[in-house]
Amino acid sequence: MLMNLFKFKGGVKPPTNKTQSVTLPIAVAPIPSRLVVPLHQSIGGTPRPVVQAGDKVLKGQLIGEADGWISAAVHAPTSGTVLEVAMHTQPHPSGLDSLCVVIEPDGKDEWIARDLVDYKSMAPESVREKLQQSGVVGLGGAVFPTHGKLTASKTVPMDELVINGAECEPFITCDDLLMRERAEEVVRGIGIFRDLLQPKKVLIGIEDNKPEAAAAMRAAVEAVGEDFVVVQVPTLYPAGGAKQLIRVLTGKEVPASKRSTDLGVQCFNVATAYTAWRAIAQGEPVVSRLVTVTGNVGEPRNYEVLIGTPMDELLKLAHPHPDTDGIIMGGPMMGFLVPDRRVPVIKATNCLIAHDERLFPPKAPEMPCIRCGACARACPHELQPFEMYWFSRAKNFGKTQEYNIFDCIECGCCSFVCPSRIPLVQYFRFAKSEIWAREREKNAADQAKARFEFKQLREEREKAEKAEKLAKAAAAQAAKKAAEAAAAAAAPAESAAQPVAAEAAAPVTAPVPPAAAPATGDAEKAAKMATIEAAMARAKAQREAVQPKNTDNLTPEQQKAAADIEARRVAAHLIEPEPAQPAAPPDPKS
Repeated sequence: MLMNLFKFKGGVKPPTNKTQSVTLPIAVAPIPSRLVVPLHQSIGGTPRPVVQAGDKVLKGQLIGEADGWISAAVHAPTSGTVLEVAMHTQPHPSGLDSLCVVIEPDGKDEWIARDLVDYKSMAPESVREKLQQSGVVGLGGAVFPTHGKLTASKTVPMDELVINGAECEPFITCDDLLMRERAEEVVRGIGIFRDLLQPKKVLIGIEDNKPEAAAAMRAAVEAVGEDFVVVQVPTLYPAGGAKQLIRVLTGKEVPASKRSTDLGVQCFNVATAYTAWRAIAQGEPVVSRLVTVTGNVGEPRNYEVLIGTPMDELLKLAHPHPDTDGIIMGGPMMGFLVPDRRVPVIKATNCLIAHDERLFPPKAPEMPCIRCGACARACPHELQPFEMYWFSRAKNFGKTQEYNIFDCIECGCCSFVCPSRIPLVQYFRFAKSEIWAREREKNAADQAKARFEFKQLREEREKAEKAEKLAKAAAAQAAKKAAEAAAAAAAPAESAAQPVAAEAAAPVTAPVPPAAAPATGDAEKAAKMATIEAAMARAKAQREAVQPKNTDNLTPEQQKAAADIEARRVAAHLIEPEPAQPAAPPDPKS
């Protein structure tokens, strides 16, 4: 079937160096001495370990559980014993550590019980969940969890499903050999994606320098009875980029701010489709992948390698030359030198290139930018790399964002054509990492501020609640005291009311004028005063009752002495003289 193909702007044509590794069929790499399986092998959250040191595991057994929707499970690549769950160096340019499960193989390679299911009888959500639990991720390099891309837009109908078999990066041939040797399983995996997304058509894009792979895929499509269209696209780097391949096959240009599903198209790698079929139809989670081993070696080849295999052990299978001084993971355009040869193969590892100065001569010193514009002409995303370079170098990261630095896919075309030999991609990676770091710091500061403000609000609320409780308690105490005082005042008022009532029953001789009648408040006050005076009188009587009286029963001499003392005290004006008693009237009888 002939199709009208489109073009994308820019691109380069570096030497492909692919013929070296396609002369031999795929080989199965032996089980290594130990496996170091990182738990974080995809975009998204880090799976939670579900095993510990000393546990016996079988091949395909779950060792890392997905911690969210955008996350994928991790499984034991072979049977053996868990030695430890600890931090180990990751295959990443930073050389940072990551949590890994270290397994000592027992050599039996014994599988778990595998469930063979018919996905057509399953609900779409169950199929997506099965893919997540099987650890299926994008094996073209992005390692995005596949189940997360298998939900079509609710507003835009799915027009095209694009399958990426371009494999444009130099040296890498694992997808080429996969399509040549296992095309039928790839096609059946594409059928799973088609049934979940329901596109109007399925397009399989393969670069025209892979005629054997294209022929094998066409034969498999016909054998399975599908109506997929195999299209050979021009060989131009980076035609294997998802956005570039979508542009070539459909003419749709995906903006940086949107997803391809917003335009009615979705893209998957051929290796991803293959692992999806194995997971659904054979019950095999992703425990291995195809890896191209090439470069400065005596026998370049593609191997099916267990995840977690140390790279130095894998490289030995291809007989590296003595002058090999490093290992590049990925291709020469977007790959990087691994920080340690013993780092493990992960799901994102599609190629290992033995590095030496003959294949990759040391770069000449960096020269000043001459603003020739070659980088802008080569950029497939129509950016202005020389402007982004200046602002990245000046650490003016706000300006780099104005020039859409996050649209850069780091394909390396700009660095490849730069006559001043400026490592432009490295500057862009630096700028992106700084922007991300500052964004994380800002988010952390915002969260700390929000926590502090919430703490203050909570403390103020607790203070207000405490004050309210104290006010209520004080009011209750005051009400209680008032009630007690009222009860105490009511008792004497009742006793005083009895003679008043008796007096009221006697004939009234002089009516009291209305103006002279005391008010209710005055009566209450008078009752309180009467109560107080009665209490004071009782207290005085009690004191007098207990006072000692030593002047009773005195002898005449004692009485006379006491009288003399009193007379002297009066004479000295120490006390007032007692008033004289009135003389008794004379007795009339005397």
